[in-house]
Amino acid sequence: QVHLVESGGGLVQAGGSLRLSCAASGSIFSIDAMGWYRQAPGNQRELVATITSGGSTNYADSVKGRFTISRDNAKNTVYLQMNSLKPEDTAVYYCNADITAYGMGRVRTKYWGQGTQVTVSS
Repeated sequence: QVHLVESGGGLVQAGGSLRLSCAASGSIFSIDAMGWYRQAPGNQRELVATITSGGSTNYADSVKGRFTISRDNAKNTVYLQMNSLKPEDTAVYYCNADITAYGMGRVRTKYWGQGTQVTVSS
């Protein structure tokens, strides 16, 4: 089956930087859009950034100019470079990918990673 694994989270001071990675593995036929979501305690999950298979990107207003999403199609990996971090960026960050897998009737399905904790101290 398909799995997404996030890495790169941690604790940083306000103004610092982190880079998150998410690698997809398994019986993958193709990967379309990929993205990052985040969820803070007591809040609903919100979209942070997305990137298409061709490299087109969009961002939540709250992270524009600070975060950059990118992908390496050869490695089935998506990245999120986070600069100028603020305490309000503290959340669990989840990787998302629209994947068509072998053995599933060639139906495109959303997959989710387990999440990685990002904590920004003031």
